[in-house]
Amino acid sequence: MRIWLALAAALLSLHTAPALAERDPRSGAALPVNHERAIPSPITDRFYVRGTFYSPAANTGLHVNPHNAPPGVSGTAINAERDLGLNSRLYQGRMELMFRLRERNRLRVDFLEVDRSGDHLLSRTIVFGDETFLTNDRTVSSLDWRMFGLTYTYSLYRGERLEIGTGFGLHLLQAYAKGEVPARQERQEVSGAGAFPTIPIDLTWRISSRFAFTARGQYLRASVSDTNAWLADIHEDVQYRWKPNFAVGVGYSVLRAALNLHSSTFPGGFQFSLKGPDAFFRVSF
Repeated sequence: MRIWLALAAALLSLHTAPALAERDPRSGAALPVNHERAIPSPITDRFYVRGTFYSPAANTGLHVNPHNAPPGVSGTAINAERDLGLNSRLYQGRMELMFRLRERNRLRVDFLEVDRSGDHLLSRTIVFGDETFLTNDRTVSSLDWRMFGLTYTYSLYRGERLEIGTGFGLHLLQAYAKGEVPARQERQEVSGAGAFPTIPIDLTWRISSRFAFTARGQYLRASVSDTNAWLADIHEDVQYRWKPNFAVGVGYSVLRAALNLHSSTFPGGFQFSLKGPDAFFRVSF
């Protein structure tokens, strides 16, 4: 939480600095202030914080290879919901901040955390890292996923009703998995992380003085050292401007991600899919 507050304070101070006042691109002189009141909308917001309640369907794939395994030997491919008894429907929160720097530049910060655990009798034998869990073993498992994103966009077009932008982003992906058979005191834990660039596309349409439609997507496919990742994050929503600085809305989100590592801490792969409706509130100025 301290990191979030520090980040928000630092970026807000940049946002409000006099150096960011609008100036004529040729002379550098300050532009005259437009006293006409703009209609509050996502296009005119200088800052927002958004809290989302998210109820997606989850589908998770996982395999953990034995350490120092010979070629051709790998861990069992697992479906976490079916094989380990993890919940396939989540009730999840998500947080997002946006800072508008000048008229066309925006910085968005978002964070997603998904932690799940299971207690399940196995229906088949599973090779999980250096351990082998047998059919009918009672297996206790944990599977955690973190995603932190910083996204900069520049508005290629910005009008009173429509804004379209693109730019670049940086996403940090982190996965943790644990499997344990308490009866035999067998336990295996693995974790891995990586930071990767993304390409975003943002669209905002102010339908009326109170209603607006927003959509965005981000994509990456990258390899860095002994890690490769794939990510697609798509969201669209309709929001209602209840008050000039407060909006509520509903939307639909799809997140698909894969993280494959060849490291000593996580020799294996992780695939993750979330899709479903969401509802949110949005405070802005």
